[in-house]
Amino acid sequence: MRKFNTAGPIRPALHYHIPPLDRIALPEVLELIREERYFVLHAPRQTGKTTALLALRGLLNGGEAGEYRCAYINVEPAQTAREDVGRAMGAIASQIAREARYTLNDHATAEAAEALDTTRRPDDVLGTLLETWTRAGRAPLVLLIDEIDSLVGDTLVSVLRQLRAGYVRRPEGFPQSVVLCGVRDVRDYRIRAGSEKEVITGGSAFNVKATSLRMGDFGRAEVEDLLGQHTDETGQGFAPGAIRAVWEQTRGQPWLVNALALEMCFSAGVPREPGEAFTESDVFLSREALILRRDTHLDQLADKLREPRVRRVIEPLLGGGDAEYSDRDFEYVRDLGLVAPGRTLRVANPIYGEVLPRELTWVLQHEIAPQETAWYVHPNGSLDMDRLLAAFQEFFRQNSEHWIRRAQYTEAGPQLVLQAFLHRVVNATGRIEREYALGSRRVDLLVVWPREGGREDRAVVECKLVKEGRSLSRTVEEGLEQTKRYMDISGTAAGHLVIFDLRPGRSWAERIFREERDLGDSRVTVWGA
Repeated sequence: MRKFNTAGPIRPALHYHIPPLDRIALPEVLELIREERYFVLHAPRQTGKTTALLALRGLLNGGEAGEYRCAYINVEPAQTAREDVGRAMGAIASQIAREARYTLNDHATAEAAEALDTTRRPDDVLGTLLETWTRAGRAPLVLLIDEIDSLVGDTLVSVLRQLRAGYVRRPEGFPQSVVLCGVRDVRDYRIRAGSEKEVITGGSAFNVKATSLRMGDFGRAEVEDLLGQHTDETGQGFAPGAIRAVWEQTRGQPWLVNALALEMCFSAGVPREPGEAFTESDVFLSREALILRRDTHLDQLADKLREPRVRRVIEPLLGGGDAEYSDRDFEYVRDLGLVAPGRTLRVANPIYGEVLPRELTWVLQHEIAPQETAWYVHPNGSLDMDRLLAAFQEFFRQNSEHWIRRAQYTEAGPQLVLQAFLHRVVNATGRIEREYALGSRRVDLLVVWPREGGREDRAVVECKLVKEGRSLSRTVEEGLEQTKRYMDISGTAAGHLVIFDLRPGRSWAERIFREERDLGDSRVTVWGA
């Protein structure tokens, strides 16, 4: 039985999959190779880059009349050498030897690579080896280099410059085409080269690059195709709401799609028996299991939040504040996959939008005084939002200065404290959906609470900040308008507006208040904090 894959390249006999060559601009790739170009293929981690490279190698080596010899090497083993160029070149030579011997049946090149003393003239050894490899056969050599951005410092500079130096000898004396593959575009590399005592840009070290191609996520049709393969093989179906939820929660991020489906269909490794179709509720239960398990993919993304350039982009997004990041900061975070492609800053998908605040408030969630969900549930099973937000007001009054001072993202501190408090109560039974609006000084939360018979209670919680120079009354009026708009979008008549008054000199007696506002056929409760 095939399964959804979340680790390593796709193996068609074992995994449901979308044909990997359908996911890259194959006609453009083939044209670049024919034109003897060197280029970059990049995408966030666990998007399917390695699978695509291996499929491209198979396609080129299977061409008629031996048109090309295509080789794939992964240079990640050289990462541990750091800036020891000779040692790193030894690791790369070993990769070349294996590929020459086992993929191209080129034993002469393999033996030459194994016999090299890479500590002598290390800054020329790769170029010499690639020239030997190119001249060892009649068909032009195409070289696919994976994980290029795992290399650092002098090692990375040396590899890029040796490729650039050999470029003029192609195709007779150097690879006809070289594809560099990694998370980021090589032009965005800022390499701290120890020997040169300066920062080297990837664009200057590898200025023979023709173009950069970005591998995209799955489209909605591809998500449906992937889930449909499981249905075809097992008879286990997905309700339309479940398919829609998988797409909306992942936005097609390949690892997330596969991980969510794997959790649903093979929980604890055991396939679910065919029966009723998976529902939207199953998707959200699986989503919660993934987040709580903190799988490597999600954990690696969360770990990036500690980096200053990531913080400069993500903090105003989480807090609704004004952005003060550079283009390079934005491009870096976008290449990591934390935010969506394009120039508009938004979280890449709702699952990442859920992971980010949870990770930043993980300690707070565990140190908040016990909050029993049952305290805030009416006898009829509905969630008592008034009691819950009144409890938050008191908690914030007593603890906010301590927690915001300790917070990693202080500018978004109040909103994160609110989300941590709500999460502690709500996520035992329900869930919180988040919308981030950069530059609006607000965060939109939707509390979803399940009821018997498949019904749901839905309540909007809008967060707004009042800082020095801002008017409280104007902020409330803006917030009411935004809350009403989000209530309309969410299809709910229950709305709450939380105003965090951060103006200096304001007493808690002035900051803490509660009032009701009628907005036509809706009512919004305004909470001061």
